[in-house]
Amino acid sequence: MGAERGRGLGKLLRAAVVLGSGAVLVSGCASMPSSGDVHGVSASQRADSQVQVYAVPPRPGADPNEIVSGFLEAMTSDDPQFAMARQYLTAKAAREWEPSQVTVLANGPDPQPNRSSDRGADSAGFTFTVSGKPVAVVDKQHAYQPAKPQDTYNQTIHLVRQSGQDGTGKEWRIDALPEGLLLGQSDFQRIYRSVNTYYFAAGQDRLVADPVYLRQRNDPETQMNLVTQTVQSVLDGPTNWLKPVVTSKFPSGTELKSDTESLALDDRNALKVPLNERASNADEAQCKRMAAQLLFTLRDLTTTRVSQVELDRANGSQLCVLSGDQADTYAPDRMSTRPGQYFVDAGGHVARMRADAVGSDGSSGSTDSPSATDGSDTPVVTEQVPGPFGKGEQQMRTVAVSRDEKRAAGVSADGKSLFVAPLAAGAELARTPVTSDDKDAKDGGLSAPSWDGRGDLWVADRNPAKSRLLRLAQGAGEPQTVDVAGLGGGRIEQVRMSADGVRVALLVSEGGRTTLRIGRIGRVERTGDGDKSVVSVVELRAGAPQMEDVTAVSWAGRSRLVVVGKEFGGVSQQLRYVQTDGSTSASGTLPSVNKVTDVAATDDDRMPLVAHSQEDGIVRLPPGANWRTAVKKGSAPAYPG
Repeated sequence: MGAERGRGLGKLLRAAVVLGSGAVLVSGCASMPSSGDVHGVSASQRADSQVQVYAVPPRPGADPNEIVSGFLEAMTSDDPQFAMARQYLTAKAAREWEPSQVTVLANGPDPQPNRSSDRGADSAGFTFTVSGKPVAVVDKQHAYQPAKPQDTYNQTIHLVRQSGQDGTGKEWRIDALPEGLLLGQSDFQRIYRSVNTYYFAAGQDRLVADPVYLRQRNDPETQMNLVTQTVQSVLDGPTNWLKPVVTSKFPSGTELKSDTESLALDDRNALKVPLNERASNADEAQCKRMAAQLLFTLRDLTTTRVSQVELDRANGSQLCVLSGDQADTYAPDRMSTRPGQYFVDAGGHVARMRADAVGSDGSSGSTDSPSATDGSDTPVVTEQVPGPFGKGEQQMRTVAVSRDEKRAAGVSADGKSLFVAPLAAGAELARTPVTSDDKDAKDGGLSAPSWDGRGDLWVADRNPAKSRLLRLAQGAGEPQTVDVAGLGGGRIEQVRMSADGVRVALLVSEGGRTTLRIGRIGRVERTGDGDKSVVSVVELRAGAPQMEDVTAVSWAGRSRLVVVGKEFGGVSQQLRYVQTDGSTSASGTLPSVNKVTDVAATDDDRMPLVAHSQEDGIVRLPPGANWRTAVKKGSAPAYPG
């Protein structure tokens, strides 16, 4: 315990015990419990998110090293109001310290004595420099903000002597300290979890996921359990990054009823939420949308399906009830239950993989996939899609299928032209005005296209002389060049639109590296002639800051992506899940597969990942299984989107 902090402090005595209730005491000198079984705790046990950690106060006569070490340990505890941590501070510092912001350091804070300024008027003080490799900051909105690879962390902790509690002697206490909590990455992952909160896309009845980090157990400051924290987070509103493009249907000032102590699902997996007077006058339609925000948020929080959410007025009367089935009207992703898995076959035509013994027309399908399965004994067969993409003369390099699976868009084999057509027999292939003059079209030209949740089609022209991002409203008409703020001299290599149409994942090459950026879609309405709105991409932020070279990306959830690339200092290709805020989890690493050039996923995590390997062809990774070859000769795998 405490392996992440205290390097250079000498061999301080640390002890920890586990109570029968699963609590842990941590400090430079721990007291014994008055009841319950007692046994030692290893560092590996400390990582258990179910173990509650409680600090103990500083011992009388503790030296500055012990005070600093004990305080840093106490910050990892579950003490209400961080009562024990505050005992390491002077009375003034204890009143002013606000542990609402969290700074995450890779290996924890490393305090080192720094006496260079402890001279003259401050000769009675003692200063420590606290350093570490920053990973992220979680701000007061619970939003995760990843650090840049070159960032460093250096702050100071200052101590003074003050009278002991009995009025005698002098005890060292901290009177100046860094803002908020300082946690090592493993402590942060033990204490906090990522939760998707939901708000409505501006002007739409479509929900958008906004990830935040909340404490897995009761919050020391508010004493709210995780469900209550989550509901309160939704009521507090969206994070600043997403706020310009989403709205909350809760009336301004809506809070939980003042006497609400703890919320929990009942035995029917239903939740009753009492609200204050600000929500009491919401009409039925507005209330249903308010409930939908909470229901989708709770679905991501629990492993069981939430049956309904009931919102109550301050006087106890029912405001409205929304069932899980009713809430699906507002889902961010409105694809079919089992979306198709598409790819470009060896002949340049678009085909679909199926995990059944026969094709939809009664045929046995392609025999190019002799052994692939969905994790069962059912073979994967393939069939060409109906219409010109499946049997036409035009060969394709890449394909994107609309989210309703009624249309497709494809880039020609030479990378220069974009085509659109219905996925229907007898349909005609339409050449769009989108073309690329890239002379190196073999590795450049037009990127793979992408459909957003509004039905708009996006594609990047990778021509170095005229790099640009293009949008076709509803997949037709004249393309609009989309301004990408903050792109600088970078070139967009790949574009992946979210199902909600509010966010975009871009692979951007610059300076010999390709990195993942997440952008927000800005729309400015026009009142004159021409287009009704001007669309731009704004506030680009790092999507995978731990990776220095990203090869492929796909949305794999409402606020999650699957990324293929190399980590800083790494030599081999990695596949990882990352959140749109740039955070990762210890379980985010996926099994490796050789030389992946493309990857495709869907918001439904029951569906397999699909990838293209230069060595193995089209491969699939069903849940709980290993990668298996589905199609030996094929490329450009794609789910709808």
